[in-house]
Amino acid sequence: MPVRGANSVDDGILMVMSNLTNIAIAPDRSSINVSPGLTWSDVYAYLIDFDRTAVGGRISPIGVSGLALGGGISLHGNQYGWAADNVLEYEVVLANGEVAIANETTHNDLFWALKGGGPNFGIVTNFKLRAIPSTKVLAGIYTINGTEMEPLMSAVANYTAHNTDAFSHILPLVEVVDKSTTIGLVLFYDSPTQAGPACLDEFFAIPSIKSTVEFKTIGDFVVERNTFSIPDINDVLFAGTIVGRDYDDVHTGLKIIHDTFYEKLSELDSAVPAEALEYIGIAWQPLPEIWMNASQRINPSGNPLGLDPSKGLYIAWAGIVMWNDSRYDTAVADWAAEVTGVIDRTTKAKGLYDPFKYMNDAAGFQDVYGGYGAKSRGKLLEISRKYDPWRVFQTSMPGGFKIGV
Repeated sequence: MPVRGANSVDDGILMVMSNLTNIAIAPDRSSINVSPGLTWSDVYAYLIDFDRTAVGGRISPIGVSGLALGGGISLHGNQYGWAADNVLEYEVVLANGEVAIANETTHNDLFWALKGGGPNFGIVTNFKLRAIPSTKVLAGIYTINGTEMEPLMSAVANYTAHNTDAFSHILPLVEVVDKSTTIGLVLFYDSPTQAGPACLDEFFAIPSIKSTVEFKTIGDFVVERNTFSIPDINDVLFAGTIVGRDYDDVHTGLKIIHDTFYEKLSELDSAVPAEALEYIGIAWQPLPEIWMNASQRINPSGNPLGLDPSKGLYIAWAGIVMWNDSRYDTAVADWAAEVTGVIDRTTKAKGLYDPFKYMNDAAGFQDVYGGYGAKSRGKLLEISRKYDPWRVFQTSMPGGFKIGV
């Protein structure tokens, strides 16, 4: 969550969780207790010795807490829903210093709120996560030339509308480097033996520049993807969502997102010199019916994210810009807000807009909780007031997305 002030404080108290690194699997290997100072790479590395993994992050340095409290898109979404759906219990320090255990039977309202409600309720000091079987998987990055954009959009729309194979996952990331476009397509299939799943055939039919798709552990794969994470850089993420009924709707929405992003690049080039821009990209994350069904099956208690499978086929998109000179912070932020606004207005005019904004990809100028819907937002606010009547996490803790006072 590259949002100003979300992870630091000036002239205040900074509570650093990096030394909270306990991790332990249950005797029956069905769950794992994880402290908030760990990354998902730490979790995967620990679990592989037990032939297990967890529903978590897709890049190695992502922390357990941020991903899970923001909902959590993972490689296993079509099988197990959101990462937050797979948190079985939270240990939380409340605003009054009390330690609360939140699960399906104890503090179940807080349990629901933490599954996407962010940092509004307390400090989570332990996550009890579902552990799932895993040895090796088919995974890698399938790199495609930018000239193959139309076949890619068609394949993504077809996958979103028609795929029923829950073991699969895709993440197309369209990247602009030195004004040259390539597509880094994450392909994943949860099997140690299935080398050519039919659900990915349309993607493999697109000619590739390079492919790292092979059998490997999830831990190895998230480390491989770590090239996407650049330390000590200025970056902004901004997010949105489209929803449609069929292939044509999804394809139209993808084209709006892509065309708007690229048409606006000239404005970014005019505002920020080329030598200051390190990376520009936009990702499309399908959240199809099987994902929503998995979420409801795995977590019948629900979550506050507000997505409704009856509305159709969702794609959460995320733009990212990285730059190396803070003099251009405002210019980049303004550009991101302009691109987001145009995409939202255009998709709304086509009946394809959804207000959901995935918290972990959203920018500080975006209304994450408004995107959850009035009912979820109201319930989150009620729960926040119950467990934090002094509004410590709304008024005394800067940064992050606030539910309100």
